[in-house]
Amino acid sequence: MSVITIYRQFGAGGKTLGKMISAKLGYTLVDNEIIQMVAEKAKVSSNWVESIEKEAGGKFLKFISGVVPKSLVDRVLDDKRGYIDEEIYVDMLHNIITRLADEGNVVIIGRGGQYILKEREDTFHLLLIGEKPDRVKFMEKNYNLSPKQALQAVEMDDKRRLNLYRKFGKKDYDHPDLYHVVLNMSKVSLESACEIVHKLVNTSQETS
Repeated sequence: MSVITIYRQFGAGGKTLGKMISAKLGYTLVDNEIIQMVAEKAKVSSNWVESIEKEAGGKFLKFISGVVPKSLVDRVLDDKRGYIDEEIYVDMLHNIITRLADEGNVVIIGRGGQYILKEREDTFHLLLIGEKPDRVKFMEKNYNLSPKQALQAVEMDDKRRLNLYRKFGKKDYDHPDLYHVVLNMSKVSLESACEIVHKLVNTSQETS
């Protein structure tokens, strides 16, 4: 049993490659399902968890700065309703991703898997990068966006990821030392990338 984590620059095709790899290996693909898992564990809505990710904790910072009315804060902090902030989110993410890895045969998209599972010998960490024009074109083609929309999406998500990892105390997320394989999707097709990962996993299993 193996685990594969995929971290990617936005528009480099991480989700698409994840689907291809999981289909080829017969693995389970886990992406946004993690949001629901965290939400259920924290007893909050999945929208709140998404806001933690998208705004890098902006909603929680609004609570403590007093922007949100106290009556709403009191309801949110009610034990029956549950509660989540950046620190709780990271703790739950660590717990859930570790449990998923323990089950094995899983492809995990993003959410710090390269850090959380960095000591596991049964895990392969992938980094997908690409030139910005190529990532913009990928978003245009695969998500039916206009050139302007695709460019805005890529630039906004690049900034969001930078802010999120800074808040979590991580600045080296693009460093190749964190990964087994770095794939430049401006130079490698999705099909070739899938074959590379397939061979990597199979070869490792044969020699173990």
